[in-house]
Amino acid sequence: MPTLDRQDNVFVLDLGDGENRFHPDWIASVNDALTEVEKAEGPRALVTAATGKFYSNGLDLDWLSGHADQYQDYVASVHELFARVLSLPVITVAALQGHTFAAGAMFSQAHDFRVMRADRGWWCLPETDINMPFTPGMATLIQSRLAPQTAHEAMVTARRYGGTDAAAVGIVDRAVDEDAVRSTALEIAEAQASKAGDTLGTIKARMYTSVLATLRSTADPLG
Repeated sequence: MPTLDRQDNVFVLDLGDGENRFHPDWIASVNDALTEVEKAEGPRALVTAATGKFYSNGLDLDWLSGHADQYQDYVASVHELFARVLSLPVITVAALQGHTFAAGAMFSQAHDFRVMRADRGWWCLPETDINMPFTPGMATLIQSRLAPQTAHEAMVTARRYGGTDAAAVGIVDRAVDEDAVRSTALEIAEAQASKAGDTLGTIKARMYTSVLATLRSTADPLG
C-alpha cells in the first residue's frame, strides 16, 4: 500500500512495490495522503514514486471483473483522483522509475512535472490494444497535457515510449539514469515548494476548468 514520508519541504508518496494498480483500497490510501499534503502549512511539494518494476499498471482489472456492478462508481473514483492531483495546491512531480501504463500513465500526466528512467521502462496508453475506450474524462485529461500530435499517436497506436523518446515529445520533462530518477524529482519539487498555497490551487483550477468539470461529472463517467 502507498506510504507517505516527508523530506524537508517535499512529501514523498511511495505508491508501492508491486503493479500499483488502482484497487479501491489503494485509491483511498492515496487520497488520504493527498489530504495530509493539502492540510500541511508552509512551503511544500509532492513527489510520487514507486519501488520495483512498475510505477503503476493502471486500473485493477481483476477487481473490476468481480465487481462489474460497481464499474461506474469505480471509474468516477479514479477520475476524482486524477482531478485532485491535477488541481492540488502544491507542485507535484511524478518519478517514473518503472513501467507506467494506462491509468497509471494518465495519473502521471495529472502531475505538474514528470521524470522518467531513460534506459528501461515504458510509458504507454494501451487502450486500443485491450479494447477499452478512453472515458471522456480520461481523453480530456490526456489531450490537455500532451501536444495534439503526441496525444493522437499515444491514444490511437498504443505506442510504448521509452524515457528518451517520451522526453523528446513532451510526455515527460526529463529522462535520467535509474539512480537519478527520484533525486531529480526531489530537486524539482524542492525548487518549487514555495509556490504552495491557495493561489497555486486557484491557478490550476482555472487552467483546467473544463478538464476538472469533465473528470468530476458523475452523470455518465463512462461516456
